[in-house]
Amino acid sequence: MRIEANLILFFWAFSIFSCLCFSVSSVNFGYRFHSSAIKAEQVKLPRKSSGTNKLYKTKYFTQILDHFNFNPKSYQKFQHRYLINDTYWGGPKKNSPIFVYTGNEGDIEWFAQNTGFMFDIAPHFQALLVFIEHRFYGKSIPFGGDKDVAYSNASTLGYLTSTQALADYATLIIDLKKNLTAVDAPVVVVGGSYGGMLASWFRLKYPHVAIGALASSAPILNFENITSPYSFNNIITQDFRSESENCYKVIKGSWKKIEDTGKQSGGLELLRKSFRICKNFIDVDVLESWLETAFAYTAMTDYPTPSNFLNPMPAYPVKQMCKAIDDPKSGNDTFAKLYGAASVYYNYSGTATCFNLAYSPDPHGLDMWSWQACTEMIMPTSGSNKESIFPENQWNYSRRAAGCKAFYGVHPRPNWITTEFGGHRYGSNMIFFNGLRDPWSGGGVLKNISKTIVAIVAEQGAHHVDLRFATKDDPKWLRDVRQMEINIISDWISQYYHDLAHQS
Repeated sequence: MRIEANLILFFWAFSIFSCLCFSVSSVNFGYRFHSSAIKAEQVKLPRKSSGTNKLYKTKYFTQILDHFNFNPKSYQKFQHRYLINDTYWGGPKKNSPIFVYTGNEGDIEWFAQNTGFMFDIAPHFQALLVFIEHRFYGKSIPFGGDKDVAYSNASTLGYLTSTQALADYATLIIDLKKNLTAVDAPVVVVGGSYGGMLASWFRLKYPHVAIGALASSAPILNFENITSPYSFNNIITQDFRSESENCYKVIKGSWKKIEDTGKQSGGLELLRKSFRICKNFIDVDVLESWLETAFAYTAMTDYPTPSNFLNPMPAYPVKQMCKAIDDPKSGNDTFAKLYGAASVYYNYSGTATCFNLAYSPDPHGLDMWSWQACTEMIMPTSGSNKESIFPENQWNYSRRAAGCKAFYGVHPRPNWITTEFGGHRYGSNMIFFNGLRDPWSGGGVLKNISKTIVAIVAEQGAHHVDLRFATKDDPKWLRDVRQMEINIISDWISQYYHDLAHQS
């Protein structure tokens, strides 16, 4: 029986990366994607007067292990990494603002290097920039920085939660402001994807620390009984279908052909050659998931300009995939069409000679998202209906729970996030950006909740495209989105200064 479509999203709901190497775990309920070839986008910043040209300085903060209990183990400490850029900061005497990125599920440097919006607007606001790494990721590893210990079992991994991470951020920010003698400087938190969820939750839980939050592509509603488990794949389907009906039909009809070919004598070898798979490993299920990943992540990052966030890709990569599929040169060869499409995602640079479906290590330290996906981040995404570009499939919570129990020895708590953070109908000073070409937008806030909880929706937008570095080729709608965000943040800061003066 074929493993359910899009099961890769079981573990990697937000770990949006993959490259020339695809991996399969030994666990029978999920695939993992790793890359040894992802490079951060090359960016240029105005130089400091000293002549340096660095995005940030690396710092460490001595963080407590457990913020919510008073057991002996709770007081253990670990070194918590954060990145800082004071190039344009106006300083504490002016109470110039501090913009804080609430780190995602991975190495904070990767996210900092791909969040150019903060660097772009820092001069305007005279802002200090801080990027805080999420505990258990990157170099912010508890238990002496030893991953073998920290990742060993549920007793140690139990300290990896969103609430502990938010408390980390609050503790670090308060201490940093004190050390900088900037206790009255306003703080705005920023995040994309899971980091965007954290930014919005931080504003809810710590309104005395942050005056506002910009949450980009933050699917805070993508939980059971709120967002349909079919939403994610429906949006991917629409992305491709909007480009070409033939493109949609070719992809939709390809899965059965791949499976039928794999069952035939010599079929696996034909698939290996058709898709330029390396000789070390070939499997139908893994090949299908490899293709699904290319379609899903290309839809997510369907940016209007060339990018190198996940892999080197052209502008509007979904359009380019469909051009490859619709290319008359491939005739009726479905596999040649799919190979051309997959190459847009996996090999646009043209450097790969074959694609490796075997396991390779993860350079970005994203592995522990699997723990979060087994405990509190239960986000149904794998449903596919009859119209879907992927094979029909139903979201199966019982299968997820059984897999988590077998792998980690824990039962998920599917309702904990909504219990802890509520829905989206309270709070203030929050911006939710969503691009409707992003599959995660189905779980995002798409309408204004109040005068101070604002939804900015871009029909042609992709996954946290607003947070990328600005380029001369950005379309007008994207420039308008960023200007709206700047205006709202300006209003927050102005109101804060007004209130501060009044209190004085």
